[in-house]
Order: sequence, then C-alpha cells, then structure tokens
Amino acid sequence: MKEVVSIQFINSNRLYYFDSNKIELNDNDKVIVETEKGLQYGTVINSKLEISEKKLVLPLKKVIRKANKEDLKQQETNEKDSKKALKKAIKIAQELDLKMNIISATFTFDRKELMFNFLADDRIDFRELAKKLAAIYKTRIELRQIGIRDKAKEIGGIGPCGRFLCCSTFLNDFSSVSINMAKNQYIALNPTKINGACGRLLCCFNYEDEQYLEMKKDYPAVGSSITIDGEKAKVITHNLFKGSYVVEKSNKEQVEIFLDESSK
Repeated sequence: MKEVVSIQFINSNRLYYFDSNKIELNDNDKVIVETEKGLQYGTVINSKLEISEKKLVLPLKKVIRKANKEDLKQQETNEKDSKKALKKAIKIAQELDLKMNIISATFTFDRKELMFNFLADDRIDFRELAKKLAAIYKTRIELRQIGIRDKAKEIGGIGPCGRFLCCSTFLNDFSSVSINMAKNQYIALNPTKINGACGRLLCCFNYEDEQYLEMKKDYPAVGSSITIDGEKAKVITHNLFKGSYVVEKSNKEQVEIFLDESSK
C-alpha cells in the first residue's frame, strides 16, 4: 500500500492520485500539481489515502505547492478566459459548418494547453478548427470527442431516483452496464425505467448486480422445468427476498416453493 493524495480538477469528477511531496495537506486545500499536460490547479479530496501500488501508475506525479493568492488569481483568469474560448470555438465551428457540439473549454494552469470537449454523431475533421484556435490563443489545442455519458457527468442533473446524478457526484469511472443486469434484478425492460438522464442504461445497475447473482445461485432458472411430487412444473418467477420461487403445473396451478422449508 502507498499513501497518496487524491485530487480533483475543474470540470472533472474523476480523482487523480499524486505524491504529496512531503507537503502538509488537508482535505479541500487548493494545490498546484505537475501533470503530463503541464501544471494544473486542483482541490485535495483526500489528503491521506492508502492505495495498492498495483492500482497506481508509478512513479507518481508530485504536488508542487499549496495554491497561494497569486495562484488563485491566475486560476480565476483562466476560468474566465476558458468561457470566452468556448464561445469563440463554438462560433468558429459554426462558420466551418462542423457538426459538433462543443460543451467545455479548459486552460491548464500554466496555459500551455487549451482543451475542448465536444459531442458529435460521427468522426469530425477538426484540423482547421484547431489551427484557427491555436492562432488566436498561441497555445497547444486539444479537441476531445466524448460520449453522451461524459456529457451528463460534466453537466449534471437529477436522476429518476430524485437524487443528483451519480456520475456528476461520486463516480470516477464508467463501468460497463448491460441489459442482463436489469434482467438479473427483475426490472421491467421499459426504456423510461432503465435509462438514465443520458439515455444510456442506469449506472446504478452495477451496484447490486453481484449480490443478485450470488443470491440466485441456489434457484432454478426461470423457464426451467422441475419435478414436484412426481409432476413436472415450470419455474415462472423468483422472490429472492422471501427466499422462494413460483412454479406452474400443467393444470395451470401455481405453487410457491421455499428454498428453506422451515421459513414457510
């Protein structure tokens, strides 16, 4: 295990791990850190976190310093200029008739790079756009096409559960979600029930899928045939929380069977 500092950057909910560089840090401190893209301004989310070295890309980048007043002013300027750059990029993209929706722009702290995220249905040749933006801002331009789930993560919103979207509050990475997860959890396959604000399958299907699979191990599969009192019957449903399943006999009679007969 290695002690690290987890840091979050503006316009991102993902956590990144850094070497504290022997600097005394507390949660919510503002810091300047070294990254592959140059210096970045971030917020300390967890100042003392132990992570398995197998999950880290070593050697870790370091925290350079706690942010001071000058750093704060620089970051405020960067954020204002980023908003202006977003409007400028959208305007140029429209002039170039590019079928893309640019949703965010971010300067690195040292302004060595200006990054844009955009949505598009198809691949976009944005070379001319990048060239024009580089001529205006005199820095390296990065244009990154993101998915609809990334857009929901950046913009945020309210989920069908009535709470703020998981992706915009605490989820750092998107795990694969399949329709089988909904089936495993006996959720009606109604698009309005199983899709999130982004239009994709709800990320929360991941949370309990493993438990459902574990609970179902002792149950005969729905649709399979079993023998009861010498008579064949078809399994039509499970009730995991009662510890039972229902079968239908050839005469259409339905019978509830408990895994633990003592719980009848």
